[in-house]
Amino acid sequence: MVLDEQLEERQIANKNIIEIVRTKRDQLRKSDRKVADVVLADPRRILNATVAETAVLAEVSQPTVIRFAISIGCAGFQDFKLRLAQSLALGTPATHSVLLDTDSPEAVAEKIFDYTMTSLDWARKHLDKIQLEKAIDVLAQARAIEFFGFGASGIVAQDAQQKFPLFGVPCGAQQDAHQQLIAAAMMKVGDVAVVISNTGMTRSVIEVARIARENGAKVIGLIGAPSPLVEHCDVPVLIETLDNTNIYTPTISRIAALTVVDILSTAVAMRRDPSHRERIASMKKLLRETRSTRVL
Repeated sequence: MVLDEQLEERQIANKNIIEIVRTKRDQLRKSDRKVADVVLADPRRILNATVAETAVLAEVSQPTVIRFAISIGCAGFQDFKLRLAQSLALGTPATHSVLLDTDSPEAVAEKIFDYTMTSLDWARKHLDKIQLEKAIDVLAQARAIEFFGFGASGIVAQDAQQKFPLFGVPCGAQQDAHQQLIAAAMMKVGDVAVVISNTGMTRSVIEVARIARENGAKVIGLIGAPSPLVEHCDVPVLIETLDNTNIYTPTISRIAALTVVDILSTAVAMRRDPSHRERIASMKKLLRETRSTRVL
């Protein structure tokens, strides 16, 4: 037990302090959350601030600032600032990209690019490569594939439905809830259902996964977090992204899921024989010939 506690302490000590603040924010006292919010909104400003200045920014007392630092695992405020400097040295955190009403178009562009790139890097580092390879194995052997998703996840399903037929596999991506249930009910052994949901909580997607699996199809889940949907998947692939509830934040979960679809489709294509790749090259040549060569 003691060894486990020591291991956990070392893991926390080595973790990016901005990640810790973000993940622990909702567990903090109300006054401590005010300090967390000013840190997440502009960590570089806090890096150069004193305890007193931080207290003014957060509209709390100086002891609260110190208590906040201790509550997230630091020895004190100076230790917190040291770890904050280390975190910032690793790259621009997505939390620094919070959009403000006063931001210029240039600032909006910079922040959205920063947020997207940092979040995609986060997703890449947390992607389970073993589960990813299992998903590729299943897709490579599929007789037919059906993609399921609603809202932003439905857009990802449509994108996947355009890519996978290029590799000789019949695909579908129904958008209507009733048609999705029908498609799931008609699946059988040899088919693969790919269910896409960032929350993993959408009841209709869970029902589709359950029905497809009961009919003998393999179910792959592209899911944003541990959730009830995982229990209904043969191969759950978690695509974790940095949560940001700012109303202006772009849907990074959709971008991350689209990237994983590209990874899966490319990996499946690379397992096809040379003759299939030649057919794809021929198809792309035909597409190029449909484009105008004139400069307008």
